[in-house]
Amino acid sequence: MKAHIFNIHDVVLLMTIAECLLLAIFQAVLPVTNRLASLLLTGFLLCIAIGSSCILILWNGFVHITPLFDQQLLPYFLVAALLLKGPILYFYVVALTQEGFKLKPSHGWHAAPVIATFIWLAVFGIASADLSFRTVDSTALERELVNFVWHLAKIVPFVYGIAAVVKTRKYFTELKNQYSDFSSTEPGWLNVLTIGFLASWALSGLSHIIAQTASPDVSDSFGIADNYIIFILINALFTYSLVYAHKLLTTREEPARDKIDEKLTSSAIEKVQQGMESQKLFLKQNLNIEEFSRRVDLPVKEVSAVINKHYGTNFFEFMNSYRVEEAKRLLIDADHADMTILDILLKAGFNSKSAFHRFFNRLVGISPTEFRKRGVLESGVKAGE
Repeated sequence: MKAHIFNIHDVVLLMTIAECLLLAIFQAVLPVTNRLASLLLTGFLLCIAIGSSCILILWNGFVHITPLFDQQLLPYFLVAALLLKGPILYFYVVALTQEGFKLKPSHGWHAAPVIATFIWLAVFGIASADLSFRTVDSTALERELVNFVWHLAKIVPFVYGIAAVVKTRKYFTELKNQYSDFSSTEPGWLNVLTIGFLASWALSGLSHIIAQTASPDVSDSFGIADNYIIFILINALFTYSLVYAHKLLTTREEPARDKIDEKLTSSAIEKVQQGMESQKLFLKQNLNIEEFSRRVDLPVKEVSAVINKHYGTNFFEFMNSYRVEEAKRLLIDADHADMTILDILLKAGFNSKSAFHRFFNRLVGISPTEFRKRGVLESGVKAGE
């Protein structure tokens, strides 16, 4: 009977490797508006491809490249792929969401774990057989030295996964502070993807912990499950990059709060009020805080301070609360009785039907249609009196 070189789990790894390489090539030649984000995504795909290739060679005795690579060079490629995928994913999220973001020499410290681990591998002469624990005469100390490499390879991506999730959550807050209209679909899917990779890397870390304390079979099951999850996530990430990523609004990094937040001037408050009540700037669709600041002749951080501190809300909620009030006025105004709900929401400053209904229901407690019906009934009662 012929021995099978690959089992079904190896096939998943091979599919992941092939797909990552093809998608990396496709991403590199694809015309894009955000070149840095595209390059980072390409780098992330290559890290997954290299890491999966090294894992396959490390644990499958039938797969070989050259003796030099298999035994001596593989640990360095594997470590680099495992330790760089976390920082690259994090910077991909930053490049997508932060306006004008560029990589700087100061960001080089994120490669410190890779350099430190390279030194560790070289100093202690750790080879592939050591990483796979196939060195039968290894001492307890030698096994601990190898375990340190695996500990680092599991912890670092997990930490950056947390950072990516936190950055995505912070991005939601920045959107609400800087825009009066935005779609939640694109940032929502980005949040799902970052949580997905975080969960995958947490599962990988859990399998490593189980391997140290429990049955290796259980650990292998977790590791195999992680391979399937990564395959799914890679497909989802690339689809997201094609369909949604270019639609994301970028936000400016918000400066640290200073004394202006604590000491609001009455003139600043008055200018913001005039912008809303006299100029009715909320009627302008897709208004952002920069344009609002220009219209009221105030610095952005002063406008932000007034809205956050004086009104106790964010720019997004502030604008749309005024829009809801305008919509309420139009809905019960007899002169606008022939206007449809769509006409009214557009006239009130909304540019999204779903956002309008969501805000209206939350702030008023009933739907716009029901509100209009009640208004008509009340007007009829008053007319009868």
